Amino acid sequence: MRCKATSLFSRPLQLMESFVDEYFDQNPISQLGIITTKNKRAEKLTDLAGNPKNHIVALKKAVTTLCVGEPSLYNSLNLAIQTLKHMPGHTSREILIVLSSLTTCDPANICELIKTLKALKVRVSVIGLSAEVRVCTVLTRETGGSYRVILDESHFKELLMLHVKPPPASSSSECSLIRMGFPPHIIASLTNQDAKPSFSMSHLDSSSGAGLSLGGYFCPQCQAKYTELPVECKVCGLTLVSAPHLARSFHHLFPLAAFTESPVDGLQDDRVCQACQGELKDKTAFTCPSCRSVFCVECDLFIHDSLHCCPCCLHSQSPT
Repeated sequence: MRCKATSLFSRPLQLMESFVDEYFDQNPISQLGIITTKNKRAEKLTDLAGNPKNHIVALKKAVTTLCVGEPSLYNSLNLAIQTLKHMPGHTSREILIVLSSLTTCDPANICELIKTLKALKVRVSVIGLSAEVRVCTVLTRETGGSYRVILDESHFKELLMLHVKPPPASSSSECSLIRMGFPPHIIASLTNQDAKPSFSMSHLDSSSGAGLSLGGYFCPQCQAKYTELPVECKVCGLTLVSAPHLARSFHHLFPLAAFTESPVDGLQDDRVCQACQGELKDKTAFTCPSCRSVFCVECDLFIHDSLHCCPCCLHSQSPT
């Protein structure tokens, strides 16, 4: 699970909207919040939540009020800390700052705030839209983040997408059990006389969307109805997800180790890829460090980019 607060005051909001969509596509059980800074103050545009539609709507409404006056990095970071410091230890606390200004108006010493961020294990990254700023360099270096300055619009998009995938889970991360529900999608039969259309609990936040419907996801604990997953139940607080959502987030937090590259001529066994069963025609092969199975270049890319697990390791672990 990943929690992320974003300080945002940039023009290309369409790229930011694409970032929000891609972020929740890759991290479906994570949360994100948006903070804006203007006129030396910081304001919370959206609360930390897992609904991408709310964030995108807020970005579209704020298009004319983002870049006004001088920003304040101190106030923005301090506001983000007030939310992130209450997050449990198993989460990844991150702040992504998109900065277009060369100055910052801070009411206190920002170096002391950087020490607080480091103590709370909050990683801060910065994407600069103009030029490099010294305080951002110190901020990202001390908190373990990254600092990049864009070259053009395509480079800005590339830098944004680099922050979509969460960092791998560290050995110091706390381990705790999280209660989750996996509700199936149920559609009431029209032939059933007791079936009655009902509203979704999602309509409490928005008046748009579908109206009465017979189908939906029903919370296994309180039977509250929702039209889409993942979501946190508004009645009992249970996190509702599907199995693919959980698996997608797991692969990012615990990525498959890189296979060892070696020349094909040095292989003692048959020169056959253990995945596609094709002959190893390239000069190099890739060996799994766990089961010592050999794969070709194409299968190595497929395993790490799409499958996220070694098929031979799974086969050896499966019951016979």
